[in-house]
Parts: sequence; structure tokens; C-alpha cells
Amino acid sequence: MTKTEPTTDLATLGRRIRHARQAKGWTLAELAARVERAPSLLSQVENGRREPRLALLRTIARELGVSVADLMKDEAPSHRAALEIALAQAQVRPHYTALGLPRVRASAKMPTEALEALVGLHEELARRATIRSATPEEARRANAELRHKMRARHNYFAEIERLATEISAAVGHTAGPLTERGVASVTAHLGFTLHRAADLPRATRSVSDLRHRRIYLPLADRGGHDPRTIVLQTLGHFALNHSDPTGYADFLRQRVEANYFAAALLMPEGPSVAFLRDAKANKALAIDDLRDVFAVSYETAAHRFTNLATEHLDLPVHFMRVGEDGVIYKAYENDDVTFPTDVTGAIEGQTVCRFWASRAVFNNADRYATHYQYTDMGRGTYWCTTHVERTGDGDFAIDVGVPFAHVKWFQGRETAVRSRSSCPDPSCCRRPPAELAARWQSQAWPSARAHSHLLAAIPPGTFPGVDDTEVYEFLERHSQG
Repeated sequence: MTKTEPTTDLATLGRRIRHARQAKGWTLAELAARVERAPSLLSQVENGRREPRLALLRTIARELGVSVADLMKDEAPSHRAALEIALAQAQVRPHYTALGLPRVRASAKMPTEALEALVGLHEELARRATIRSATPEEARRANAELRHKMRARHNYFAEIERLATEISAAVGHTAGPLTERGVASVTAHLGFTLHRAADLPRATRSVSDLRHRRIYLPLADRGGHDPRTIVLQTLGHFALNHSDPTGYADFLRQRVEANYFAAALLMPEGPSVAFLRDAKANKALAIDDLRDVFAVSYETAAHRFTNLATEHLDLPVHFMRVGEDGVIYKAYENDDVTFPTDVTGAIEGQTVCRFWASRAVFNNADRYATHYQYTDMGRGTYWCTTHVERTGDGDFAIDVGVPFAHVKWFQGRETAVRSRSSCPDPSCCRRPPAELAARWQSQAWPSARAHSHLLAAIPPGTFPGVDDTEVYEFLERHSQG
């Protein structure tokens, strides 16, 4: 699943010149004399260390009796040359240079079998570096580090906003919801076509064929995801020039950037900021209204609000996605709210206080109605607007909150719902009331539902959890279509 390399790199060009020269039976000095250049210059060209000017390349081609196009083909001229190129490229990659080992020069005297062995070892080194399974602890650390970086920039990515704005302008999306026709226009603008397939690998939401510039999607929606978002997230990787992730941290970064790109196209910065500023001026900010104006999910609107709130509205915020069991699946803050964390600093996977709005909402008679709540936390009071979304994996509370000083700009500020939390003090909600515990502590034996995923390593693979063989077989089946 590696991206197509740029055509005719210098190493391949040099090897093709050398191959054509040797086919003539000429020495380097003889060719140099014919083209009136120093042998040292041609040596640098043949070894891929110097790019020849077009005039020189034409002269070399004429003397060798071949075309310039033949010299510039992107495949190596022989199996031996391909091995030499592969060895040279492998020895400059970070996972080899980090070992501090010397580079091996593929001289003419080196047996082909030795070259094959060295290239094979490098390929195995690269494979092991790529598929090394990350432990849950490594994943949590990577996630915590990424969250700190996002906090430092207020969850705002100016470079992605600029790119999305340019693309929106190019396809004529200036306001309102991005239609499916608009998504198709974005797809075409980036040089791809969309295709539906009944046999898409189960571990994937989409598969991209970079050779034929096709994006394959399932025939039916999987798990309640907005098909527009899936397409735009996929396109985001290519628009942002992502390469194969080098590890789990890189995978997470790319996923965040692609998600941001998709949201910035669904809800362009210009009209979104204009709408939010007008709502703030009228003291009527509401995630529900932002959702409805752009016809997106509540979670997408909440995410997008956190992208823009601090940068354009001077509002510190926090965001959470919480399951019915109180487990945090996603979180972000720059308003100093104290999320529960583990020893690695990770928030995801921790249980939120049962008195916070993101858990209290599940106890409402109508859990799907927007819930507003003030929560006193000792160090300050926070106001939250919370909405429950139903998904294929269950119900999740989407929560956006601000410190009390900023609630004046929001709809729902008049709510009388108030709660108090002293977490992480165990007496808040971690420890059962003394009277209840005294009556039942020695008489209860619950059978816990084991969450095996908590013990497992992060799925291996360049793209975690995706079976490369299934993907390649899928593309092979569809490549003739």
C-alpha cells in the first residue's frame, strides 16, 4: 500500500545510462570523451549523485543510440540494477541509519546472491519496523502526546484550513451543507473517482487504488458513518500528502489531520466563523444550530466548534465523547477542566465522574434531548451542553463545555440543573456510600464482562488492524474493471 514513487529518480536514470553504456562495450572514459565531459561528472550521474542537464542527457542518448525517453523509464534496466538501487535506497532510511552501521557499496565484484541477501535483510528490517505491534501503553502515550500538541495550537490547524478553503472555492461550495454532488466534485478535483463494492474488506471503511485513482466504498453504510465524511477523510490523506505511517503515533496524527480536513470541507471556515460570530453577538451559541446549518452529525459539529472557538471566538472549551459506561473515548480541553488520566497522561479509556453532564444525560427521561448542566468542581464551575447520539456501537454522549465566565454566550445558560463533583477524590463517586457498602460488600460477587481489547496489543500492520493481503486481493479483483 505504498504510494507510487516519483518517475525516474536519479538512481534509476544513472543505472539505465550505465546499462546502455556497458551494452555498447564502452568504458566510462570512452563515453566521457564522446560527450566531451569529464569522466568524474559521468560517474556522479551514473551513481545517481548528480542530475544531468537535458542537453547532456540528449547527447548521451544520441551517442548510446537510445532515446531520452528510454533512459528516463522508471524501471531498472536489469534485475542486478534493481538490487543495487534497492540497497542504496535502503541504507539511507532512518531505521537503518539509526543503527550506526556502515553503508555497503554494491561494487561490480559483489555477487548477485550477496546483493539479494542484503536487500532481503533490509526488506525484513523495514517490515518488522512497520508491523511492530504497539502495546496499549504505547498507544496511550502517543495519544496523550498528540493531545498536548493539539492543545498548544488550540486545536486549530491553519494550514489545513487554507487548503480546505482553496478546494471549497474551486468546487463552488460557499455556504450551507456540502451535498453528495459537492463531494463528487471535490473527489474529481483531487483526481479520483468513486466506486461502490460489495466485497470491501471488513476492516476497512474505504480502499484507495492509487494506480487507477479510484476510491472504493461499501454498498451500504457501515456503523452509522456519514458517507460524505468517509470519502473526505480518505481524500484528506492524499490532499495532505500523507505517506505510509511510520508508527502508531504517526498513524494517529494522520487520522486527526484527515478528520480535520473532512470537517473543514463539510463546514468551511469562512461561513462557519461568520455563523458563530453572529450567534455569539446574539448570545445564542448552540452546537445544535451549527449542526443543522451544515447538515452534519452533532459530534462533527462539536468537533468543528472546538477547532474554531478559541481561534476565532476567544472561548476556551473542552470536548468529550463518553459511552454509557462512563468511559471516555475522545477528549480535548484548553479550559483547564480536570479530566481523569492514567500514569501515562492518557484520558481515553478513563471513567468520567458520574456527576458530570456526560454521564448524567443518560439518566434523563428523554436521553436524546439536549442536556444543559452546571457542575461545581471546587476549583471552578463549568457549564456543558450534552447530546446523546445513537451509533452501531451503542449510545455516546457528545459533550462541549466552557468555564462559567463564558456561559453568557450560549443558549441553555438559564438551566437550573446543577451538580457537584470532587473527583478525583475517591469519596466523590469512586467509593460506594459507607452504609450501602457495609450491607453488601461481603455479599456481592459480580461476574465482570471481560474487555479483551484492553489486554491486546494494537493490531499490527502499516494501517493497524487492516490485513494487507485482503486489500491487495481486493484491488487485484477490481483492477480489471
